[in-house]
Amino acid sequence: MNILVVLPTYNEAENIALLLPELLTLPVDVCVVDDGSPDGTGCIADEWAAREPRVRVIHRKGKLGLGTAYIAGFKAALAGGYDAALTMDADFSHHPRYIPSILREIADADLVIGSRYVAGGEVRYPWHRRMLSRTSNFVARLLLGYTAHDCTAGFRLYRSAVLRAMPLDRIFSNGYSFLTETMWHVQRRGFRIAEVPIIFEDRVRGQSKISSREIYRGMTTVWRLFLRRLRGRID
Repeated sequence: MNILVVLPTYNEAENIALLLPELLTLPVDVCVVDDGSPDGTGCIADEWAAREPRVRVIHRKGKLGLGTAYIAGFKAALAGGYDAALTMDADFSHHPRYIPSILREIADADLVIGSRYVAGGEVRYPWHRRMLSRTSNFVARLLLGYTAHDCTAGFRLYRSAVLRAMPLDRIFSNGYSFLTETMWHVQRRGFRIAEVPIIFEDRVRGQSKISSREIYRGMTTVWRLFLRRLRGRID
């Protein structure tokens, strides 16, 4: 399969310089979607793209949000004729060593999740973040009927058929809650979902982008989708 890794970045200069060489040892192409990082992340990505045809860069003016960065990458994957798009964080919390097992699993699934919460998975960051993540997953599964154990994970491989079926331009969520909403569209349309265990490491370089506003948005997204579920709506 032809795979495009969609890599949203904002101020990840230290990480992107180390991550791209690792990704390019794998049978994937890479699309960096940079939100005008003032630390030069986009410039580093451009240098790689200039010498490596498997790397492309989408530059955006300002911090426009994770959700729209994913959508930009999805549209690039569809326009480029890729069979699937893999999303991951640029800070090594989603380590490239798990990509081969995720790629193998797509043979029998439409969406594969690099999961923290299946047997063999683990989370290695501060207790308050572990509690927040566990709670958000529990609430989403309870209210929205999600079958995936890790429905807020960003380490995902989507078949192109899934991307074409989702109403990308009508997805309301923009930040991390985008992950909860895309899971809604995947499951409600009957696509097959598989999970591969990963160990989620806390970042070593750079700063986390999760804020209290993102947490609030995540809560409101779950309740908004819960109301759709009560009404029997898909979109």
